[in-house]
Amino acid sequence: MAIGRRQVLVGGSLAAAATVVGTARENSAAASPARSAGRPGLTVHEETKSLQQLYREAKAEGGTLTVYAGGDTAVQQDGNKAAFEKAFPGVTVNMVVDYSKFHDVRVDNQLGTDTLVADVVQLQTLQDFPRWKNQGVLLPYKPAGFSRIHPAFKDRDGAWTGIFVDAFSTIYNIDEVGAKAPATAADLLDPRWKGRIVSTYPNDDDAVLYLYKLIVDKYGWDWLDRFVAQDVAWVRGTQEPADRVEAGSAAVALGTDGALTPGAGVKTRFLVPTHDPFMAWAQRAAILAGARHPAAAKLYLNWWLSKQTQSDFYMWSVRTDVAPPQGYRPIWAYPNANLDGFDRFMNDRGLAERFRQQLALYVGEVEGDPSPGWLGLHPGR
Repeated sequence: MAIGRRQVLVGGSLAAAATVVGTARENSAAASPARSAGRPGLTVHEETKSLQQLYREAKAEGGTLTVYAGGDTAVQQDGNKAAFEKAFPGVTVNMVVDYSKFHDVRVDNQLGTDTLVADVVQLQTLQDFPRWKNQGVLLPYKPAGFSRIHPAFKDRDGAWTGIFVDAFSTIYNIDEVGAKAPATAADLLDPRWKGRIVSTYPNDDDAVLYLYKLIVDKYGWDWLDRFVAQDVAWVRGTQEPADRVEAGSAAVALGTDGALTPGAGVKTRFLVPTHDPFMAWAQRAAILAGARHPAAAKLYLNWWLSKQTQSDFYMWSVRTDVAPPQGYRPIWAYPNANLDGFDRFMNDRGLAERFRQQLALYVGEVEGDPSPGWLGLHPGR
């Protein structure tokens, strides 16, 4: 799973925390040439058209776009969809949210059966993008601002780019924990948290799995044995733990995210550990070479990477020229965020699967239907 915009409880009701974007603004950047993937001799330059120009082209193309987005619930990307459509009236996004591990194989199947639906994929399965690049199924493209993206968050040939940074750690409800919030994974073993912790099944989500691996590597398997004995509530998807903590039905959650600067009335706080490991990654996005709506897809990526949208995102930006919220450093300045480690972990499928099966011996097999539902082979068609 991965999320583009977490839902939060505001005023007692669920509301998508929308990216706030005003009118489409002029946006250009210096060209940055590179050889493109799969097309020898072709040079890909950074986009120099403004958002308004790209907007006109998207409308002329038909004004529709289908995005396969990693996430946990059908409505999880509604805030981003609404913000984009408000900024560009007449361009409609068909946003299909599902676990990244289902979307990637769905795309593989569609490519193999010549039934491609998606124009854009934005997923947490980092290992898929170099493979798709080598297969020549991604459209090399560098949105405006590409040169400002941190080098670790983009393909140098423009096959894919990170569009936001997400991070998983511990979150807690300020009313439920009192003055002494848990600061480390070891703190979660305190008897006061027994029966008050919720977590995504780590054997169901590779990002959560990697977080658990970092903790087990630091504290040992005994930590996991004692953590499970805390009567943890195991759920599918990372939205449910966030919702439970915000509602106060759980005090603490392990393996989800939260806003770095919570809005008024929000009870959830995201822990950035001082020394303990946590994990972060840039959600990768790419335009599929067979996309039916390439102009709208380009508009979408340029909108995501605009300084305005990047500044309004609730965690970290992928751009080096967008400052993090006050009190935080850029994500690449946190060595315990393990940015490089998650990429390596996702590419070492043998390691990931061995750890997944070992961990299942402690937490049990995953139970329950997927939180986005069962979407089948061609959602959004």
